[in-house]
Amino acid sequence: MAAPQPLTQELLARAHAPDSVNRIFGEKIQHRTLHLRRSSPPPSALNARNARRKARFEEKEKQKQKPRPLSSRQRRNLGLHDVPATGQSYDIYAGLNKLWVSYARELLGREIYTGGTGAAAKLASAELHGATAEVVRSRCAGRVGIQGIIVRDRKFVIEIITKNRGLKIVPKDGTTFKIQVPAPLEDNTAESEVSQVFAFEVHGDQLMLRSADRANRKFKQHFLKNL
Repeated sequence: MAAPQPLTQELLARAHAPDSVNRIFGEKIQHRTLHLRRSSPPPSALNARNARRKARFEEKEKQKQKPRPLSSRQRRNLGLHDVPATGQSYDIYAGLNKLWVSYARELLGREIYTGGTGAAAKLASAELHGATAEVVRSRCAGRVGIQGIIVRDRKFVIEIITKNRGLKIVPKDGTTFKIQVPAPLEDNTAESEVSQVFAFEVHGDQLMLRSADRANRKFKQHFLKNL
């Protein structure tokens, strides 16, 4: 019988007696066949893997070619939300004001003649883009009297296009705006004729919200200390 390999003999000697080393090696190790399993995947699996890898690579390349949307900071730096100098004309937004008047009349309904808490609740959450506004009270006396069409209702400021002074940015804090809605004749005999004007004052301190957020908010009556 062939002599056991040094490594095999050493390992068997650690667990068995010296007399049993040769017997165990001859019976269980020397003539026992060792079945080897192929570790490499078949060609079909390799082709499928390569196809998936190629598809992922092509998808990444397509994503790189698509332009990424601009962030809010990039849009502000580029001035995409600013009113250009060529667009700061009162006549351009006169049509927007007519649309807003129709919207306000439809929103108020019959309350445009009576007013009350119901009209106030509707106007508190109404859209103000296109409304004719006038600054009646402000902490800065130089802002009082600014009148024009609201073109941007931002969170802390309102941008107003005036007839002769261009674009004015008025902060909401400490400012009271007067907004008027021409009321049509009750018999609706002539749309162009106006019998009265429904005017209401809006306190800028209570409008420290974006127009979209204000539309979904319910306002409650409460005492204002600064009035």
